[in-house]
Amino acid sequence: MLMDVVIEEPCWQAAGLEALAERSARATLLHVGLDPGDWEVSLLACDDARIAALNGDFRDKAQPTNVLSWPSEERASRSPGGRPELPVAGPDPELGDIAIAWETCVREAAEGGKPLADHVVHLIVHAVLHLLGYDHIRDQDATLMETTEVEILGKLGVPDPY
Repeated sequence: MLMDVVIEEPCWQAAGLEALAERSARATLLHVGLDPGDWEVSLLACDDARIAALNGDFRDKAQPTNVLSWPSEERASRSPGGRPELPVAGPDPELGDIAIAWETCVREAAEGGKPLADHVVHLIVHAVLHLLGYDHIRDQDATLMETTEVEILGKLGVPDPY
């Protein structure tokens, strides 16, 4: 299994997070040309209080957010809008860690008029792309990342979230 999911917030279990995360991560890796069987991602399914603490510890922003990601190594492209260098399969299959917050995801889905499952799929695709070195700080990188997300989501039957 590609995704190692730790569920701290029980609501995630009822939402079917494990299946959504596995499907999303597999689609993302396949889209960029990686074999999902060669990689592992850890996912913490938590609540807003836990993600706010993590956000404070790692980003100096002690407030809830929808999803956080910690790549196992830096893979970003040096050139704006350039594709990140893909990892090479080897003895260490870890791509990185992700945390996702229940209350924020539910609120955002409701505010956007989207099914929760579609929003979660989008956030997992987004986070896995971060693990692969995609980012949205520079405009050119944001365009590449959003375009890639929309392509993957389309293959999963999820409408363009942008």
